Amino acid sequence: MSVWFGYEHVTPAMLQRGEYGARVGVPRLLQMLERRALPATFFVPGHTLESFPEPSLAILEAGHELAHHSYAHVDPGRQPADEERADMERALAALEALGVRPLGYRSPSADLSEATLGLLEEHGFVYDSSLMADDFRLYRPRIGDRVTREEPLVRGREADLLEIPMSFELDDWPHFQFNFDPTRVGLSAPSKVLEIWQGELDYMHEHVDGGVLVLTMHPQVIGRGHRVAMLERFVEHARGLGVEFARMEEVATRAAPARP
Repeated sequence: MSVWFGYEHVTPAMLQRGEYGARVGVPRLLQMLERRALPATFFVPGHTLESFPEPSLAILEAGHELAHHSYAHVDPGRQPADEERADMERALAALEALGVRPLGYRSPSADLSEATLGLLEEHGFVYDSSLMADDFRLYRPRIGDRVTREEPLVRGREADLLEIPMSFELDDWPHFQFNFDPTRVGLSAPSKVLEIWQGELDYMHEHVDGGVLVLTMHPQVIGRGHRVAMLERFVEHARGLGVEFARMEEVATRAAPARP
């Protein structure tokens, strides 16, 4: 439900769409992942963990990764520093209540504040997956860049954590999610999205040695039957290329030293 609190006017019908993700989407996706013997990473807001503990525990019991996705899906780029810290720590507490010390973070808005990366370092995160300065390669994002319209980029220091980049092209929400107000058309044919996702994978497979491709999906969106069927076709195509599927914590820890 928490994704819908980012809209100015929240209705009961919008919250029902969110509940679909927990009620239908997560169980359906867990069944598909088990059927295909696939590992996955779930970035789950603390609000969701506390509102829907059963599907959250089912994710863990199936061997998947639970990672940090804020407490109530609030854009950190619009939060004062004290509110951002409180939100991050409240979500950490919700994860810790399930016995999880998360290694990864994804911003709910695919955006950060000036303070976010420093907070992630302070709390011992190994990776972030919110940024888009690369497509198929991990990198270290910078803290303290200075750049304006009038002045060229002055680079800050590299963060202690890794970035596993995401992209809107590989995110189901902008392709599929319809909304009345503000208007979001969405409702793309799965064949269109499959073409884009397979095209990105094929390019990476041909041109980028050791590349990592990240699909970003929301159970209330990808969990519709025709979209799960499309996702299975993508998996079949990927397996035909011989690629490996992995939780994001595995990808990050292979590339970074283990923390104590």
